[in-house]
Amino acid sequence: MYFLLLFFGFLAGITTVLFGFGGGFVVVPVLYSVLLATHGGSAVGDAAMHVAVATSTCVMIFGAGLATMRHHKAGTVPWDQVRPLLGYIAVGAIPGAAAALALSGDWVRWAFIFYLGLTILDSILRPGFTQETAARIRPWGRWMTAAAGTAIGAIAAFLGVGGSVMTVPLMRRRGASMTAATAAANPLSLPMAVVGSAT
Repeated sequence: MYFLLLFFGFLAGITTVLFGFGGGFVVVPVLYSVLLATHGGSAVGDAAMHVAVATSTCVMIFGAGLATMRHHKAGTVPWDQVRPLLGYIAVGAIPGAAAALALSGDWVRWAFIFYLGLTILDSILRPGFTQETAARIRPWGRWMTAAAGTAIGAIAAFLGVGGSVMTVPLMRRRGASMTAATAAANPLSLPMAVVGSAT
């Protein structure tokens, strides 16, 4: 079992650095399955989804932190696009994490499954994710930044997946290159991970 966790932890780290997201989508299902298999009908088994989401959120601090340092040193983080969202994502993480704790594990699990499917379909079917890179990233207005950042923080903390599953497609649709979008995803996941874990 420990080798299985080590393998999936390694895989989550690779996807986080390469694509800017994937850690939570790997960690949550693996931890949930392992907890159910090892703690079946106990209190830990009953809280398996909550434990998986909380652990994924906490582990993200390290993965996103290291990936942020790597991308910052490489000069690939578009900080002018990242900075306006940081505070709003942190604020959104509070109600998101609180909602995850308040609802039953079944609700959180089905929300996770639904959002995973929606993210995959959205990236494949909606135009913009695979578009050519624009000469300049289209800026958001103040209210759109606040609404998007708060929603991203809340959804990410609720599911334990990191804001990157939303920020990468959004930045691609605004004209960012895939390199810039994935580089921005990691620093945008950090405030959610820290505040969500604390909550």
